[in-house]
Amino acid sequence: MAHQRFKRICVIVFDSLGIGELPDATSYGDAGANTLLHTDDARGGLKIPHLEKMGLRALVGRGSEKNFNSAFCRLSEKSRGKDTTTGHWEMMGLVLQKPFQTFLTGFPAELMNSWSQTVGLGFLGNKPASGTEIIKELGEEHVKSGKPIVYTSADSVFQIACHEKYFGLQKLYDLCEKTRAFLNASSFQVGRVIARPFVGEPGQFARTENRKDYSVNPFDATVLDQLTAGKIPVTGVGKIPSIFNYRGITKIYDAHNDRESIDATLKALQSDTGEGVIFSNLNDLDMLYGHRRDAQGYGKQLEFIDSRIPEILGALQEDDLLLITA
Repeated sequence: MAHQRFKRICVIVFDSLGIGELPDATSYGDAGANTLLHTDDARGGLKIPHLEKMGLRALVGRGSEKNFNSAFCRLSEKSRGKDTTTGHWEMMGLVLQKPFQTFLTGFPAELMNSWSQTVGLGFLGNKPASGTEIIKELGEEHVKSGKPIVYTSADSVFQIACHEKYFGLQKLYDLCEKTRAFLNASSFQVGRVIARPFVGEPGQFARTENRKDYSVNPFDATVLDQLTAGKIPVTGVGKIPSIFNYRGITKIYDAHNDRESIDATLKALQSDTGEGVIFSNLNDLDMLYGHRRDAQGYGKQLEFIDSRIPEILGALQEDDLLLITA
C-alpha cells in the first residue's frame, strides 16, 4: 500500500466509550466492562446507522452491516492508569509507566491541612463522591460557611465545588489555580484540579457548564509539541487544550457540551482549511451518563452523536483523515 500524506487529521474522542475489558481491568474494578455492548443491550439495539456503517457495532460482534465505509480496529492502552489525562497523552505518543495517584478514601490529612493553610480556607467533604450528590449533601453548608467542597473520584482529580453566586466563579477559578500550583510543588502527583461551579438554592442546586480543568504539564514531549514545533497548527476543541495544559495547541475552540463541541469541530473543518490537526473531545457521554451508570441516557447521547456524523463527513476534504476513538 502506497504511503498517503494527509493534509488534515481530525481526531474525535468519544469519551468513555470502551469496547471491552483490558487485561488489567481487575486492578480498577472494571472486570467485565464493555460500555458499547452493554449500552447496546440496554437500548435493545442502538440506532446508530452512520457509526454502524463505519464499523462501530462490529467491534463488539453486533450489527448486520457488511459493506463498511471505514477501517476499524480494537486498540489496547499501554500506559499504567485509566484516567482522562493518561489516555489522551498516550493518544499523542506519551506513554506513562507510573499511574497518577488516586485517593479512594479521600485526600490524606497531611495534604489537606497543608492545602488549607496555603489557600487560607477550610473545606467540606474530602471524599470520593458524585458531583451532583455532594452538592446536594453539602451545598447548603458551603453557602453558609463559605468553605469550598473538595471531592475526588476513581480518577486522579482534586475537584472543588463552589456556588457561583455566594462564593464567586472567578474566586473559584483563582482557588483552583492556587491548588494546581500547590500540588505541583507537593509530593502528591494529581492529574487534574477541576473547578465545579453550581447555582441554585438548597434542594435545587445544579452544576453549571462553567467547569474548568487545570492539568499537570505533560512529563515529556507529545506529538502536539512536535507538530507545533514544525509549524503545523493544532486546533483543540472543548476540554482537549486543558488536558495538555494548553501545550502544543495553537488555536482553541471553547465548547461546554457535545453539541457545542461538534459545532466547533465543524467550524474548524470548514474554516481551518490548511494543513493541520483538529483534536476534539465529546465529554457528555462520560460526564453526564457514564459516571451515573445511566445506560439509557448514554445510548440516546450516542444516537444524537450519530445523527451529526453526516455533517462531519460532509465537511471533510478529499485529503483529510478522520479518526474516531474512545
